[in-house]
Amino acid sequence: MSKILGGSAQIDQLRTLIGRCAQSDAPVLLRGPSGTGKELVSRALHDSSSRSAKPFVAINCGAIPDQLLESELFGHCKGSFTGATCDRKGRFELAHTGTLFLDEVGDMPSQLQVKFLRVLEEKLVQPVGGGAEIEIDVRIVAATHRDLEDMVVEGGFREDLLYRLNVLPISIPALNKRSEDVPELLAHFAGLYAVDGKRVSFSRHSLLLLQAYSWPGNVRELGNFVQRFSVLYPGKTIDISRVPKEFLTTELIELAKCSGVAKSYKDSNANYFQQKEAEITGSPIDDNDAGEDYQLSPGIQATDFEQIIELSNTITALPAEGVPTKDLLNNLEANLIRTALEQTDGNVSRASELLRLGRTSLIQKINKYQLGNGS
Repeated sequence: MSKILGGSAQIDQLRTLIGRCAQSDAPVLLRGPSGTGKELVSRALHDSSSRSAKPFVAINCGAIPDQLLESELFGHCKGSFTGATCDRKGRFELAHTGTLFLDEVGDMPSQLQVKFLRVLEEKLVQPVGGGAEIEIDVRIVAATHRDLEDMVVEGGFREDLLYRLNVLPISIPALNKRSEDVPELLAHFAGLYAVDGKRVSFSRHSLLLLQAYSWPGNVRELGNFVQRFSVLYPGKTIDISRVPKEFLTTELIELAKCSGVAKSYKDSNANYFQQKEAEITGSPIDDNDAGEDYQLSPGIQATDFEQIIELSNTITALPAEGVPTKDLLNNLEANLIRTALEQTDGNVSRASELLRLGRTSLIQKINKYQLGNGS
């Protein structure tokens, strides 16, 4: 299970659960958002089991057309349909004595769910087009990002099949639920995608920003993120606040702005040509000449922002000298309000929509922080 990275409590619990479930042949249902590493967990289950020396076979039920999925799973006989020029083994037969991983099982068509349930109950597979039934011994690991209980209510998934699959449920946490694992994952992918042995790294402030980021695409998005900068800036130290915004999500851009390090970004085209120049010259992305001079926003210091993120990511202990919680949060709130007012040219109603605050509440806060006349 060494490939499952992270030292967070959630990942430690996941490793423990994998170790326990691996000792059984009962079906496992993996749940979690897309990109969290469900296939990685399924392989860990297989590798930790008594079947580890036997086949591990994976299939994505949502990536294969409905009319072909039955043949992929159960196999087919020669002449059973146009193009079936020979007998072919299905994934069940290929995984015999090993593990079959069914990714996105919630996308399996209804008519195929009936046949799949029969295989689980009788341990027999019949290829498409007839032929003798084949006895199989397979450990089933299924995965989904969908709510199968809701699908049962809506008629999209069989309730009896859900019971059969959900014997050993394992939930895989989203990356934003274990932000303390982000630095280790960044380092892992930096090594994986290093160009000519040159690994990218991230400045301390960038690490804090990336821990605060929500990572909607989870570990898959983080891997793609590191690969992008490994290609563009091999061996460089990346400072998110100085990266051309074409390479960042809107959320990361806003995080950089709110941190007080980047008050504004240059025109998109200017950033593009600036980045190309950096590629040609090989100058570091965090070099002072790589872009405009960023200014601290007046309402909050970078150290305030960093401390807030650090505290939110590591709640295990507070510093001995204590934390100025009220001042930190007030400074951050004031800066967010100031930014919204600047962005809307002082229009309180529009600013309240951006901040998702009631207009009256926003006016009270404007007066509290003396940011305007509150009109």
